[in-house]
Amino acid sequence: MLFNSYVFIFAFLPIVLCVFSLVSKTKTPQYSIIWLIASSLFFYAWWNPPYICLILLSILFNFKVGHFLGKKKSKYILFIGVAINILLIAYYKYANFFVTNLNEITNSDYHLIKIILPLAISFFTFQQIAYLIDSYKGQTKDTSFINYCLFVTFFPQLIAGPIVSHQEILPQFKEQDKFKLKSSNISIGLTIFILGLFKKVVFADNIAIYSTPIFEAAESGVELSIFEAWGGALAYTFQIYFDFSGYSDMAIGLARMFGIILPINFYSPYKATSIIEFWRRWHITLSRFLRDHLYIPLGGNRKGRIRRYVNLFITMLIGGLWHGAGWTFILWGGFHGLLLAMNHAWRAVFKNWSSQNIYFNFILRSLGRLSTFIVVVIAWVIFRAKSWDGAKKIYAGMFGFNGISLPISAEEKIMGFQESLQYFGITFNGMFYNHVFGHNINGILLIIFMLIVVWFSPNVLELIKGSNPALGLEKYLVEKKEWIVWKFNMFFAIVLALLSVICILAIASPSEFLYFQF
Repeated sequence: MLFNSYVFIFAFLPIVLCVFSLVSKTKTPQYSIIWLIASSLFFYAWWNPPYICLILLSILFNFKVGHFLGKKKSKYILFIGVAINILLIAYYKYANFFVTNLNEITNSDYHLIKIILPLAISFFTFQQIAYLIDSYKGQTKDTSFINYCLFVTFFPQLIAGPIVSHQEILPQFKEQDKFKLKSSNISIGLTIFILGLFKKVVFADNIAIYSTPIFEAAESGVELSIFEAWGGALAYTFQIYFDFSGYSDMAIGLARMFGIILPINFYSPYKATSIIEFWRRWHITLSRFLRDHLYIPLGGNRKGRIRRYVNLFITMLIGGLWHGAGWTFILWGGFHGLLLAMNHAWRAVFKNWSSQNIYFNFILRSLGRLSTFIVVVIAWVIFRAKSWDGAKKIYAGMFGFNGISLPISAEEKIMGFQESLQYFGITFNGMFYNHVFGHNINGILLIIFMLIVVWFSPNVLELIKGSNPALGLEKYLVEKKEWIVWKFNMFFAIVLALLSVICILAIASPSEFLYFQF
């Protein structure tokens, strides 16, 4: 069941809210929690009912192990608990990948039965691994099984995050006032949800029609022009941005309708002026998990500068593998690990350098934002491509190895110089001569518009920052006056209603969120 589907918006969500409202009047919070658990399990089972047993067994196993670790610290039991969780992911997500590569290396012919990847297995497993580690450290206090079930299954964040910690969510379940339907929570949550839905169905889905054909053409061996390659790469850059940003907003908005405040997971990452800052803004809860449970245990920055860079590289390599069972994901993670190491090395060299000239600093920040954006765009090609061969086709076009083809009409204006220009690989066959970029002008204008939006407009959480929309938001807010501030009045209610109508009309054929595959 998709957040951006009619069945969710007009059936599932209203029913869950209505029953939640009725149950909350019993003044017994446990009934409200049980209803949300049942609703979340139904939501999860909508895709593949048999896998409901898998998530229930995972919950029961991790709760029992966590309960034991809370009473008796045992590294042996912790190791077994974490190992079983990792093996679960390894089997469902990476078994076929491992066997395929083993066959290629050994020239063998091993086969596994077709394994269907359980939805959200990476998210709910990572969440429970963190719970086991915190239980071992003695940081878990809540021993209620139904609270733990809701902590894992809560449908707004179940499928694609954020990856929440028990310290953020379980204490909220103890507040009886949380499990009451409030008009303030509904208005805040609905606002965030609709704005997120708008990002998904209007921005992400519409720019996808320019990215998908380019990557499919590359996989089929088409030699792309420089404009087609960059157009496809930029289109995907904005597609994944608005897709994941939209989902993150919708998750936060849905949870808020029920009185639960989720942690921030996405904060204008394309405004980052460095790769370090980018990863503090993109998939924030995954970055936090990898930092706390992989980078720091590896030694973090405590064992010297070189070891720090190695730890960063390993962490990002595994972070890339987390996204999918494919060498392209591993290469993407490794590339970002290398970029992070280089960024930290740069800061170490110039740590004492500063300038008091505000104009010079503005230029540096602008160059930092532009250069960070460009390398992120380049990296997304590996992430999106289905194979390394497909990625190489895109890169060949982006970096001019297929030459530079200008508009046919431009040839008449430079008569006599054609041969000289051809020597440098410049031809006049048209900027989009493969005709795989859709309506060229519309695509270019849409990319420019989206670049302006992501660089210069406030994000959804900034718009309504006065309503405490997400946990941890205060770390990202700066003291500046936004050019637009969302207010809960009649004018913005009309704006929200218009956006809702646009969204409803746009989701006749709902598409999955990109992060559902991870």
